[in-house]
Amino acid sequence: MVDAQYGGLLPDTASVLVVCRSWRLRDGKVTPGGATYDVRVARRASGWQVTAVHPSRPGPARRPLTGRERAVLTSSRIGLPPAARADVLSGQVHPSVLGAMLAVSRAHRIEVSVVRSGHPLHVFGTTRLSDHPRGRAFDTWRVDGQPVVSADRRLVAGYLHALADAGSYNVGGPVLLGAAPQWFSDATHHDHVHAGFTT
Repeated sequence: MVDAQYGGLLPDTASVLVVCRSWRLRDGKVTPGGATYDVRVARRASGWQVTAVHPSRPGPARRPLTGRERAVLTSSRIGLPPAARADVLSGQVHPSVLGAMLAVSRAHRIEVSVVRSGHPLHVFGTTRLSDHPRGRAFDTWRVDGQPVVSADRRLVAGYLHALADAGSYNVGGPVLLGAAPQWFSDATHHDHVHAGFTT
């Protein structure tokens, strides 16, 4: 497991995004792989119980890659777990997301948890479509080696500002920097930073 973060949190139900990396031995070769799982849990009289597990489905790789896709995939300053890497390879991640990753990685080393696949289709607890399945958002779980959940708040605030400067219209995390709709903070985002994009 690479990371586990909330995809949504309500009093009696939650989505936990479990980001996994794996290796397979086939024909004497080790092949990297992995997936992100949207694990749904509900509060019962006996405690929290898993009610559903939805694995990521990034789609097939597209060729040729764009310059931004290649730059994100080869950057030593952007960590992508298998499902997020496959999302970029599929060509279904919006150029604004790729450009923002490259922009913020000039000042910060980032570890991405979720881009498109493996995230709930709707903003949890609502009927509003999330930016993630449309390839217009990404979540960061670690910045400059510090997990967001326990990172220095000045570092997190600086990273949030960097995302806004890179064009994010919807920036959320454990620190509230301003008014909605651009800025938000809630229990779901105490362990990661969300950046959404319209174009």
